[in-house]
Amino acid sequence: MMNPVIHFEMSYQDRERAAAFYRAAFGWQTQMLGADMGHYLLLTTAVTDAKPGAPAGAIGGGMFARSADMPAHMQQPSVVIGVEDVLAAMARVRAAGGQVLGEPMTIPGVGEYVPFMDTEGNRLSMLQPS
Repeated sequence: MMNPVIHFEMSYQDRERAAAFYRAAFGWQTQMLGADMGHYLLLTTAVTDAKPGAPAGAIGGGMFARSADMPAHMQQPSVVIGVEDVLAAMARVRAAGGQVLGEPMTIPGVGEYVPFMDTEGNRLSMLQPS
């Protein structure tokens, strides 16, 4: 039996700013939990499965070789967010206070990929599937 990835976590410095960023940049739903739950910020990224035919809630992944030529922040674990239009998503990230790290890279047979930093300093990526 395979055990799928079903959740991700990132840190924040400013919970309200982080919630506002993800609502504005990606349309995610946010829920601020109380002190009894460690002031956790719950993020809902989808209300239906994004990949028809895939197991419900499944998230795939991959690994790449570390390199002394690559900046350390680019070699940390990352969440990849699927977007319909990578250029429009890049504009939303910038408008919401994030920083896009370069230009989209074409991954043959996969889509257009670009990393970014959120308002809390977390490195993530966006992918417009082919």
